[in-house]
Amino acid sequence: MNKKTKIGLLIVIIIFIAGMAFYPKIKGLLTTNADPLPTPPGNKGADNRTVLNVNAQILKYGNLDNTIRVKGVLIPDEEVDLSFETSGMITEIHFKEGSNVKKGQLLAKVNDKPLQAELKKLQTQIPLAEDRVYRQKALLAKDAVSQEAYESVNTELEKLKADIELVKTRIAQTELRAPFDGIIGLRQVSEGTYASPSIIISRLTKITPLKIEFSVNESEVNNIKPGTPLTFTFDNDLNKYQATVYAVESNLDRQTLTLKARALYANPGGRLKPGLSTNVEIKLQEIKNTLVIPSLSTVAEMGRDIAYVYKNGVAHQIVLKKGMRTASSVQVLNGLNVGDTLLVTGVMQLRDGLPVIIDNLIENNE
Repeated sequence: MNKKTKIGLLIVIIIFIAGMAFYPKIKGLLTTNADPLPTPPGNKGADNRTVLNVNAQILKYGNLDNTIRVKGVLIPDEEVDLSFETSGMITEIHFKEGSNVKKGQLLAKVNDKPLQAELKKLQTQIPLAEDRVYRQKALLAKDAVSQEAYESVNTELEKLKADIELVKTRIAQTELRAPFDGIIGLRQVSEGTYASPSIIISRLTKITPLKIEFSVNESEVNNIKPGTPLTFTFDNDLNKYQATVYAVESNLDRQTLTLKARALYANPGGRLKPGLSTNVEIKLQEIKNTLVIPSLSTVAEMGRDIAYVYKNGVAHQIVLKKGMRTASSVQVLNGLNVGDTLLVTGVMQLRDGLPVIIDNLIENNE
């Protein structure tokens, strides 16, 4: 390699290094003067702006009611499993299964012959005991006996009377009587069965009136109190029944955070039966002929309630004044009018002046 060749090669190397050093600055100048890269394709309006597809609703007057809807169950006004207070052989059964019985009516009886014999024995001793007291009292008046002697025979008489009352009580325990008016259920024993307090004879149920038991969420506890009216229905029954809350539990259930309440229904004729599941509705408030919009069609922004209406192909932002609210709807007091086209979907993506295309136009139901 001669001297000229070496010099030429050196010049080329120097030019290459210089080019590498100045290339970023030259590229920046070229990029600044160049056209920007195109944006990815999307839904465009006539003015090349992005368009949002939404659903809308034409507003008209409707009704808004704030109603609690929960499941409930019918329970009897009174219910008790019947059994004897004492033990013994059942000698009498006086009721027909499924029949109506009255309070105090004799339903069944166990053998009381030993007790009756004991009662008779004690009662025969009463005249003799009373005679002794009479004679001791007469002698006491003449100072012929001491006060202690008189009190001794008098005590014996009182003890005898107490023993008689005790036996009568035990005899009464051999009788099974209805504690209240109601319908007696199926018989679980027969005559000749040895009964004890642990053996159920039958079940007595009072179904006039009936109670409706239900629970409400913690957010609704202040709306439920004695005197609150309600309506209850059944899935296979078109009738609506009216009842009134008469009692509310003192505290919430710690597991479910619900409050239990009970309402009373007269149940004329005993038509409805305990154990039925029911749909309970408690109407707290109702407003008729007012503007109602879906709750999801409005958003809170900077302390304001915002909604969007459709005008001339774009979304227009409206500031609302709300009234009564429910879980799914809200009353509008100011900001919207009948006939406005309210945008009800894509609300979080909407902006004032944004072009929109309405996919579905929905009329709200009254």
